Amino acid sequence: MEKGNTVINAGPVSVAMVYRKELMPDQGLMIQVYGDVDGKDTEILRFDCFDQAPHYHYGPENHNIRLPMDKTTAGNPVGWTLGQLRNNLPGMVRRAGYDELAAKLGSHPIQTPILDQIEEKARELARTGRRTVHHKLERLLEGDMVEAGNIRFGLEFREVNNDRGLAIHVLSDVADEEVELLAFDCFEVGPHYHYGPRNQDIRIYWDTTTAGDTLRWTLDQFKSGKLKSMIERAGYPSIASAVDESLVQSLMPKIEARSFELVAMNSKSNGGMKDKQKTKAQLIDELEALRQQVAAL
Repeated sequence: MEKGNTVINAGPVSVAMVYRKELMPDQGLMIQVYGDVDGKDTEILRFDCFDQAPHYHYGPENHNIRLPMDKTTAGNPVGWTLGQLRNNLPGMVRRAGYDELAAKLGSHPIQTPILDQIEEKARELARTGRRTVHHKLERLLEGDMVEAGNIRFGLEFREVNNDRGLAIHVLSDVADEEVELLAFDCFEVGPHYHYGPRNQDIRIYWDTTTAGDTLRWTLDQFKSGKLKSMIERAGYPSIASAVDESLVQSLMPKIEARSFELVAMNSKSNGGMKDKQKTKAQLIDELEALRQQVAAL
């Protein structure tokens, strides 16, 4: 693993840090302990303080023992890691397979002011490095925001770079601000969905081989009653508990019909020459047939 770009010299070792947000669906601060081994700057320990699957490595360049952090018992992964650096570093270095370096740390431990500096920088990076996404709903048409009690559904056909497709946004109000709880980007090339775009931004790319049509998959999750648990996973348990499931289900035919209507409208308006040459009457007939198919589901 490449060495983090924030490096603090701590006597016998150095501590490197970087916030990793290129991971999907995870992200978080990486803290590495480096030491000189036979003249080579060597990664001794690595702590991956991720949101979803935090873990750490003994001797990444040696035997690479990888162990999980249990957030239930260890608490915050960054806080737990900083505690190990303060109280348990020589023992961990020894288990990583570097007895000589562990002995140096035993006789010359990292000084408290340096440990304080490491902690201050680690917490700053963990706070400021977070990846979030703000979908601005710029292509949302009037009337395509469906109110459903304490949540609402925004439907828009998005075109982003070289991709396009219907997006369904699940939103609510938090501290008088509209916040996106979930986002489903049912794109043609890279379809994916987000838990808490403005919070944890857990981004999951669909396997279309198993999921099939991603818009249909999304609507099926709503219709099968999974919306509450998805909102809770996004980090909004109080909003999830107040969702009116019967109201949501009563609105699903409207949401479903309009979703497929938007897809049909955009596939026709951006299709090949044959589609562009169709008359307005033909398009209206096709849309009506589509509505009847949806109503029959």
